Amino acid sequence: MIRRLYAILPLIAVLLTPAFTPVLAQERVVVGTQRLATSGALFLAATNGYFKAEGLDVEMMAYTTPQLVVEGLAGGATDFAVAAFTGAAFNLAGKGAIKAIAAQVREKRDYEGHELIASNAAYAKGLQKPGDLADKSFAIGELGSPYHYQLGQTARIKRFDLGSVLLKPGASLDVMARQVATGEADATILPPQYARELLTAGQAKLVSWFSEIDEPQLGALFASAKTIGKRDTVDKFLRAYRKGAADYTAALMRNDKYSKRILDAKSKDAAAAIARYVYPNQASGIATVEATVYYMDPQARLDAADVERQVEWYKSQSLIDSSVVPRNVMDLSFK
Repeated sequence: MIRRLYAILPLIAVLLTPAFTPVLAQERVVVGTQRLATSGALFLAATNGYFKAEGLDVEMMAYTTPQLVVEGLAGGATDFAVAAFTGAAFNLAGKGAIKAIAAQVREKRDYEGHELIASNAAYAKGLQKPGDLADKSFAIGELGSPYHYQLGQTARIKRFDLGSVLLKPGASLDVMARQVATGEADATILPPQYARELLTAGQAKLVSWFSEIDEPQLGALFASAKTIGKRDTVDKFLRAYRKGAADYTAALMRNDKYSKRILDAKSKDAAAAIARYVYPNQASGIATVEATVYYMDPQARLDAADVERQVEWYKSQSLIDSSVVPRNVMDLSFK
């Protein structure tokens, strides 16, 4: 059963501060994101009380697509956003409405990340390697989505014509998953919580982890132009967010001497905290979060060179305005 995400539904914040902590005046800030493990650093920062310790009362708003997340930020509904890079994000950043100020997760070899999956029918007909996507249909979500970009990079690396692929737009991850499950699309790339649901139900086949194809920066922590003008607020938020990133890596990115990921009480606790946001009504989400970890820079540093490469690709596909200057989509002045 394909799970539903609800637009602009408040996330449940769990603050683990001691009961005797004095109540101080808190500055209210609103953060937009999706119910995805890619925002694990944000969720851990909230769970572990880092925002509250900085004097911030953080409210989270959940959206169904990364485009809606950044549009909500640019429109003033939120102060910050944690979202994937998209054509919409680059266009808004190019206009100065928002800026990427720190990293979200990224693809990195040996970490699962996003999964390239094929419909059962397409797999049976030979779509069993990334290079087999030529002349097939592919669910991309919205034009300019991160999945659209990853398809483009797959075409470049595996040397097939992106123009040969029939693009199948859809409104959300639910729609993309359903397109593959029903055979409406031959393939797609999905976050593991969606891909694994289809694989477990026997409704799709795994072709590859995307991290085995390429290693792009998946997204960022964004701030609106108005918020960036309040530097003290941004500094406080970033300190807390980076502590969440450090907790994420310390708990979920440890390997033993055989290069196998360490799964223990520490990783389970972190996964449980993240799962409360990603799977608010499902107890089974802890194991999925713990087993399907993305790579996260422990200091939430953006790979600026990769972000610039992404901007140039979007421009080459006429998915963003040609006037967008790659460096201008980021503000790296916050330390």
